[in-house]
This record gives sequence, C-alpha cells and structure tokens, in this order.
Amino acid sequence: MGKKGKKEKKGRGAEKTAAKMEKKVSKRSRKEEEDLEALIAHFQTLDAKRTQIVETPCPPPSPRLNASLSVHPEKDELILFGGEYFNGQKTFLYNELYVYNIRKDAWTKVDIPSPPPRRCAHQAVVVPQGGGQLWVFGGEFASPSGEQFYHYKDLWVLHLATKTWEQVKSTGGPSGRSGHRMVAWKRQLILFGGFHESTRDYIYYNDVYAFNLDTFTWSKLSPSGTGPTPRSGCQMSVTPQGGIVIYGGYSKQRVKKDVDKGTRHSDMFLLKLEDGREDKWVWTRMNPSGVKPTPRSGFSVAMAPNHQTLFFGGVCDEEEEESLAGEFFNDLYFYDATRNRWFEGQLKGPKSEKKKRRRGRREEPEGSAGQPQSEDEDSLEEAGSPTPGPCPRSNAMLAVKHGVLYVYGGMFEAGDRQVTLSDLHCLDLHRMEAWKALVEMDPETQEWLEETDSEEGSEEVEGAEGGDEDEDEDSGEESGAED
Repeated sequence: MGKKGKKEKKGRGAEKTAAKMEKKVSKRSRKEEEDLEALIAHFQTLDAKRTQIVETPCPPPSPRLNASLSVHPEKDELILFGGEYFNGQKTFLYNELYVYNIRKDAWTKVDIPSPPPRRCAHQAVVVPQGGGQLWVFGGEFASPSGEQFYHYKDLWVLHLATKTWEQVKSTGGPSGRSGHRMVAWKRQLILFGGFHESTRDYIYYNDVYAFNLDTFTWSKLSPSGTGPTPRSGCQMSVTPQGGIVIYGGYSKQRVKKDVDKGTRHSDMFLLKLEDGREDKWVWTRMNPSGVKPTPRSGFSVAMAPNHQTLFFGGVCDEEEEESLAGEFFNDLYFYDATRNRWFEGQLKGPKSEKKKRRRGRREEPEGSAGQPQSEDEDSLEEAGSPTPGPCPRSNAMLAVKHGVLYVYGGMFEAGDRQVTLSDLHCLDLHRMEAWKALVEMDPETQEWLEETDSEEGSEEVEGAEGGDEDEDEDSGEESGAED
C-alpha cells in the first residue's frame, strides 16, 4: 500500500513538473509565435488567391524532409504534402500537394483553394470514409533563419473525392506540437507525444488524445499503467488485435545551462482497451524478441503486408557539447505484432543470382513464416555486389501500396552540409529482391549556400515557389531527429 501511494505521489509530481514546464515554454515562446503568425498570415494571403482547383502535370517535387506521404484508399496514388528544405542559409516550408500516379509513374501538382498553412513534421492519416479523407494535425513552421518556431494545433481534412480542404475546429484537442504520431483506430484518430520548441526552451509530450470521426470531437485519454516517457518521432502502429504499439523515439533534457542531452529511446509499449471496456485504456510494457533495430532517431515507419510494421533508416547522433555527428542508416526492419518479434529485412537479390544454400539464421525458422523475408534469404554481402537502393538517410517519407514500399526524400549530412533528397525508390516486399529507382538524384548537384553568401540567400525565399520557410536548422538533426 505504502509503495503504491508513493508511486502515485511521484506520478503526480511528474505531472506538476510537466505543467510548470509547459507554462514556462508557452510564456517565452508566445512572443516568437506572434512574430511568426504575421509571416504565416502573409503566405495564407498568397494562398487565398487560388479560387479553383488546378491540376498540373509536373516533374518530381523538389527535395524535402519531414513531409507526409500517404496512400490513396481507392486509387493507385501516393499523396505528398508539406515538408521542409534548408539550403545552408534559409529554411523553406511547403504546403504544396503532389499526387504520384503509380501506374503511370507520373506526378501532378494539385493546387486547391484555402489549403492549410505551410508546415513540416505534421502527421497525416488516410481513412476510407466519403471516398477517402486525408486528416492532417499540427506540425511546425519556422522563420527563414530557422531560429524561431511556430507549432500548429490545427486539424484539417482533405476530401479526396472532391479535392477540397476543410479546417475542422473542435475544442479540447492537443496543444501545438510537431514530431507527434497519429494513427487511425476504428472510427477515431489516436495521437501521441511530440514536442514544442522555442528559441530557449522545449518540452516533450507523452499525452494521448482521441479524435472521433463521427462526432468531430477531441477527448484526452488517461490510460492506467506505466506508459512511455515523453518523446517525439516514435513508431506508432495498430496491431491486428486492435492495440496500438509505441516504439522508440527521441527526447532531450537540459543537463546544465545551454547544454542538452539527447536520448534515443528503444523501449516498446502497448496501448489497448481494458477487457470489455469501451472507455478504459491501459499501457503495458513490451519486450519483443528477434533482431531489433539499433537505437536511432529520425527513422520512418509504414504498415507492411500481413499487418507488420516496417521501419526504415534514421540516424544515430554522437553528441558532444559543441558538435553533433551522425551515422545515417538505410536498413529495414519488420515488427510482427502477432509474434511480438522483430525481423531484419534482408534482400535476396534478383532470382537469377540467388544462391540456393541456406544461411545460418539468427532466429529460429518458425519466425519467418509469413514474413516478407523467406527462410533462405541471402544477405546483401553474400549476394555479391550490393543492390542499389536509397542511400542512408533520416526523416524520409514512406508509403506501402499493393505490397510495394515507396521511399521518398529525407536528408543526410556530409560534413557541415545538410543534403536534402528528392529521390524515389520502391521495393516489392513480397519478393524482397532488389530496390528500383523511380526518381534518381545526385546529391552532389544540390545547391548549398555558405552562411556568408547572404545576399543570394535572401533572394531565394522570394523566388521559392510554394517555398515556405520552416524549420531549419543547424539542428537538422535534433529537430529533424525528433520530427
């Protein structure tokens, strides 16, 4: 009894600290956000000039990260919205909408009146209602310098059948944030975590909200049990049994004045309804088996065939007080919720080159039944020359349609330079043979302006079509990591 009371008290203490921090952050960042609201309003005035829907065939979108790539529920299309780009001097933010037609291998830019303001690190979820709806919540906008941030708490829906944007206003929703995660669960959107940052302060969240798609109302959930600590950029996916899994993510804490310590989380939790209850949620800590991803941030997630969660790329930062150096990844992992087990995604190479011998396996054979990888899979090394594919990166956009994985954009760092990508690759998850490049990009050709070339840079913003400026940042890693 005594122990439990102590635990509850400790929990309440943590809540109080979080509430205090929230107040401090919001007070200091209010002025910044007010400054940025004027810039956002300016861009919205430009957007308001659109009076009709215009669909224009176009080349692939410009480089970006922290956008959203969603699958149309009824058509063979991928929908790209928002994102950010940093050219060394300026940060650009986008609210453009692009549609990629899978069968035709063709892009279309869709200009729709009254779109959401420019943003990155938002969340977008597609539901099948009404011919398909794309729901977008939150995200962030930054000044061209990338030093001031505005975090949105707005909710939008794109009606795919009529190609119209609608802002849905409902009280009681989450506070402004980016780097949160959101999934469709039954006839609700469930949202978890994220962060809010101003020039001097930041706060990470571990709260959970539900938005009801029938009543258009928000409610804050209060699950029992011990859940994840505050974080952003985690994996959030729905299990075949109707639970919601949270894995990994990133957070940082101030260890002394002007020194922050980042944490890459690698724990996993299950959020589910208590048996027989419609309104009572509970957290459970999970300990999956198998070959787990190494700790990292900035990874990307999509749902793969057989209700598996696919995990791609990311970055592992080595943080020193004055610098940040990262190792970027382009590896694949699959989490099978039915078995509570991780599997490494290894390519077998084209069939003609495939070796017939079996590998020594790191997990027992039963584990691979129903997996995208087959039991006699060959590793890349064993298959001879590596199969070309997406280069290592963080904050890429993923989508899976008809069992094919699509990876678009993201970023990596080369010395002091942040390279933002615009390539598109696909991989058949049933065959797991080889990546195919649909849009190629040579990172060497990307413009990078040194901070001293200020005049050139300032013209950039004006000329950046649809370019919003947004979050920047030399922390391409930190903010990026979390987003």
